[in-house]
Amino acid sequence: MKEFVKNIGIASDHAGFEMKEAIKKFLEEHNVKVKDFGTNSSQSMDYPDVAHPLATAVQDGTLPLGIAICGSGNGISMTLNKHKGVRAALCWNTELAQLARNHNDANILSLPARFIETSTAIRIVETFLSSAFEGGRHLNRVNKIDCV
Repeated sequence: MKEFVKNIGIASDHAGFEMKEAIKKFLEEHNVKVKDFGTNSSQSMDYPDVAHPLATAVQDGTLPLGIAICGSGNGISMTLNKHKGVRAALCWNTELAQLARNHNDANILSLPARFIETSTAIRIVETFLSSAFEGGRHLNRVNKIDCV
């Protein structure tokens, strides 16, 4: 297995709680320090309450990368991408995760808890964390993402 980043943030809503806990355990077993932004149970809550703190930590450089999970992956991704410098990518397979890092310099992986198995999510996380931005022709495009 490839070496991962040593520090990462993770957040989920109630629909992604169990998947978040499994991913967190996987990462900690691979010596990755995980900053958990919540939620801390499967009790209903609002994903922006955990997405904004995670996005802020990535935006300000406190954490290099993050993982975010909600039922569809869409709501939490939309929230994260409101932050300048955050490039959250919704991925449901390893190919998308690799391209998100290689071509888009994604810094937060979003996962759809209600549409993929936890084992698949862990493989996606592995791919996301072991892939790197290629730069080159992609850099100009990535530099055009943020507005104002």
